Amino acid sequence: MEKTLDTVLLMLEGSTITLEIFCVTLALSLPLGLFAALGRLSRFRLLSRLLEIYIWIMRGTPLMLQLLFVYFALPMVGIMLPDIAAALLAFVLNYAAYFAEIFRSGIQAVPRGQFEAARVLGMSAPLTMRRIVLPQVLRITLPPVSNETINLVKDTSLVYILAMNDLLRVARTIVQREFDMTPFLIAGIFYLAMTAVLTYGFKKLEAHYGRYDN
Repeated sequence: MEKTLDTVLLMLEGSTITLEIFCVTLALSLPLGLFAALGRLSRFRLLSRLLEIYIWIMRGTPLMLQLLFVYFALPMVGIMLPDIAAALLAFVLNYAAYFAEIFRSGIQAVPRGQFEAARVLGMSAPLTMRRIVLPQVLRITLPPVSNETINLVKDTSLVYILAMNDLLRVARTIVQREFDMTPFLIAGIFYLAMTAVLTYGFKKLEAHYGRYDN
């Protein structure tokens, strides 16, 4: 019993890295993705094209490769980052690209007539976006944002390759030391608990916004 408790405590310590990567990535990639989506739809063709290339690269290459590139390639050009900062940079850039495409499709799903009606009423473009478009985009994009957020929980385990003591690495270390598979089971429960909380929260949000569709 005492041994299991020690294992749980060690894994709780490892889960702090997992939660830190998850929370910081989500907090930064969501607004960055929104700005990237707006830039993608802007009339400035150079900006739109550059963002299109950025999104294509981020979505077209594995996150693991991006983690390794940031971790090993940046020091070669004199940019030294702590392990956690390197991991967060790769995660934020990757997920911002995915969120950008989600938000872009959400904005384009809003009928053009609403933009024109707002212009007739004398509303500026930023005001139209804030008061009319973004509330609808939030409702439209909730399901895909929910899916990406849950994927993020699982993708945090990729920092294992950077030798960071996240939840999965702590579990594997204990398994190798104790020759006991219990830590893997506990790690699975941790991940399931986090995704269960997120799933519940997003279902509540979808139900809240779904009331306005009836």
